[in-house]
Amino acid sequence: MVQPAAEPAVPRDVYPPVEPCDHGMLDVGDGNLVYWETCGNPEGKPALVVHGGPGSGCDPGMRRYFAPERYRTVLFDQRNCGRSTPHASDPAADMRHNTTDHLIADMEKLRVQLGIERWLLYGGSWGSTLILAYAERYPERVSEIVIPSVTMTRRSEIDWLYRGAGQFFPEAWERFRDGVPEAERGDGLPELLAAYARLTESPDPAVRERATTDWCAWEDAVLSQEPNGSAHPYGDRPSAARQAFVRICAHYFSQGAWLEEGALLRDAGRLAGIPGVLIHGRFDLGGPLITAWELARAWPDARLVIAEDAGHKGSPTVRTEVLNALDAFARR
Repeated sequence: MVQPAAEPAVPRDVYPPVEPCDHGMLDVGDGNLVYWETCGNPEGKPALVVHGGPGSGCDPGMRRYFAPERYRTVLFDQRNCGRSTPHASDPAADMRHNTTDHLIADMEKLRVQLGIERWLLYGGSWGSTLILAYAERYPERVSEIVIPSVTMTRRSEIDWLYRGAGQFFPEAWERFRDGVPEAERGDGLPELLAAYARLTESPDPAVRERATTDWCAWEDAVLSQEPNGSAHPYGDRPSAARQAFVRICAHYFSQGAWLEEGALLRDAGRLAGIPGVLIHGRFDLGGPLITAWELARAWPDARLVIAEDAGHKGSPTVRTEVLNALDAFARR
């Protein structure tokens, strides 16, 4: 169901800051330790926050979308980013064991570790892709889903984000392309992204930093027309966080995130019976609205809300719709 776009009558702010009540490092094998934490009411409704990127790591602000007296909120840093180890900013970190299947397995292992039967899933951008992949594999483990900024990481979406959007920013895209020596670019976008992945693994710190800077400059350019949020949401991150983000993004997107093209949309029927709320900005240039529209039409229990004041960085409307959805699901 698609809900007509509307400005919410009562804009809302997030809940007050909350500190974790428990945390740890989950051994997921192959030398990888995944950081996790829980917040709120230990007896509350379980909810898992799935961050974006891939490779962005969790932000403490994500805790504040959940009513602390109602939710047992779980956050985790996906492999090789945030507080998980080894960190992708270290070129010696082995990325062979970081794929979508590995992350799905980590989520399921964490659920078992914490003794949770079913949980609500919340996250946007890359996080929504991982949520959909997990929920389609383990629908019996998912109670509800809330997604701001829907993506399914189809190759067509990757092509739009890292080449197609260059129609609007040709000078920025040319700088992004030229960040890779011409002899290493190959014949297509996957080869260009794979070349970036190699540059982020260089033993030379200057080479890694240059590739990271060029990649983040492109990401920032795509979102540069949005009025909300930071002017440089990627470039302003600390150096290690930026390097991990770029290395993991290039690693995933050069491989189509190891997903069969269109599989998440094709298999959306597996989500039948799981209530979902999708909130997407009309002016999201990084992840155009059509992806959310297609998913809402294929997922029988999803409701799509179109935010007229938002792009990929969100807005007061997006924030309010997320809070309203999570509050409503807390009562189920």
